[in-house]
Amino acid sequence: MGEPQGSMRILVTGGSGLVGKAIQKVVADGAGLPGEDWVFVSSKDADLTDAAQTRTLFEKVRPTHVIHLAAMVGGLFRNIKYNLDFWRKNVHINDNVLHSAFEIHNGPPHGSNFGYSYAKRMIDVQNRAYFQQHGCTFTAVIPTNVFGPHDNFNIEDGHVLPGLIHKVHLAKSSGSALTVWGTGKPRRQFIYSLDLAQLVIWVLREYNEVEPIILSVGEEDEVSIEEAAEAVVEAMDFHGEVTFDTTKSDGQFKKTASNSKLRAYLPDFRFTPFKQAVKETCAWFTDNYEQARK
Repeated sequence: MGEPQGSMRILVTGGSGLVGKAIQKVVADGAGLPGEDWVFVSSKDADLTDAAQTRTLFEKVRPTHVIHLAAMVGGLFRNIKYNLDFWRKNVHINDNVLHSAFEIHNGPPHGSNFGYSYAKRMIDVQNRAYFQQHGCTFTAVIPTNVFGPHDNFNIEDGHVLPGLIHKVHLAKSSGSALTVWGTGKPRRQFIYSLDLAQLVIWVLREYNEVEPIILSVGEEDEVSIEEAAEAVVEAMDFHGEVTFDTTKSDGQFKKTASNSKLRAYLPDFRFTPFKQAVKETCAWFTDNYEQARK
């Protein structure tokens, strides 16, 4: 999120209430630490019963931590009289705040694949809950862009690399130009399916954490879509023209994932070099063109 190491941005909801004001004072009187940024908000900043306003607040503040104090509160008699109102209002507030906190856990996913992304993120939530409630050590592995033999090479619905491989194959056989969708500038970390398979087996045998693990090549091995296209062109021995259709969406520019946790466990794991993996995948596609998913 671009924050310096160790910096904290703490959002306090209900910041103008009894407890909120007390925290504000204690922080102002010296309890705050260097690198801490405290943001106190009240109902005049955002109506937390409103999901859109809550999301907007979180996107603006971008907190690393939340102290959630906001609530519809009242004394005994007001509670007795308005139990339903208290219940509904506080459920809405809590759900909106927790969901927004969850959504900015490492930032919201890109709009292009938010449905898939959120569904996947919920696996992590469920894994933690299974561990907490039942002691099950379920974890999630998070690979970056996987490619290799047996991929889906469909141009419309497949991922970028298998789509490029199929496009180059067609351009080569019809003697036409290759059109790459987008500018070619976005950067991706590609992981060869065979490397990933080895790592998944290692996770199965050796990795005992509930915390997810990212399985990826390092950031230094990130390649642009243009470089990926060049690797496919080279592997397929294509000599036609290459053009970029910039009317097509690029999607997210970078999705860089850190593989430092993986490297801490497996410092010597050797990933198949990208160009070699592309060559092998192209050879598989050419040899299995008829039965390949496309």
